[in-house]
Amino acid sequence: MPPAPATPGRDCPLCPRLLDFRQVNRAANPAWHNAPVPSFGGLDATLLVVGLAPGLRGANRTGRPFTGDYAGDLLYATLLKVGLATGTYDRDPADGLTLRGARITNAVRCVPPENKPTGAEARTCRPFLVAEMAAMPKLKGVLALGQLAHTAVVAALGQKQVAMKFAHGAIHLLPGGRFLADSYHCSRYNTNTGTLTEEMFHAVVETAARRVKKD
Repeated sequence: MPPAPATPGRDCPLCPRLLDFRQVNRAANPAWHNAPVPSFGGLDATLLVVGLAPGLRGANRTGRPFTGDYAGDLLYATLLKVGLATGTYDRDPADGLTLRGARITNAVRCVPPENKPTGAEARTCRPFLVAEMAAMPKLKGVLALGQLAHTAVVAALGQKQVAMKFAHGAIHLLPGGRFLADSYHCSRYNTNTGTLTEEMFHAVVETAARRVKKD
């Protein structure tokens, strides 16, 4: 098993804007996590789910990716439905939910103002994503939630963006037999506007799950 990947420390100073925002939130909500959010799931997973960044009142509050907001409601319900999780999701890291063959992380580990990280912040956080994938010996596929996550994954893999354009439902083949699957982000905004339906999201996750479960 490769060594555990490098992760940003609680007081990571690499992105000044995110550091300032984190300090403001620590002062306003001292009981919240308010720090870079660690990945969830084992390093022996075959599927890595990559999101955008922690939500202010979701993962930034709870300390577990996609936990505590609508995006997590849809993501975890879908992972449970396709057999990539067991237990019950209850918007709480202590809910007992367990991932099976999946791991979840974010392209940017700290909560950004207005849920919008900059390209520079994504580039700064990229080494952590590179290390994450390098530490997963059984990794078969990556599911990118949204265009920024897609761009971060393609860059982390050293691939050309022009050859792997983001499109909901797209499956991009990667060197070594792995794949990258794209989905619109499972945010409330996307579902409220009809950009993404539960059926559309389920179809992408089910396809990714089926591919990583192949012998």
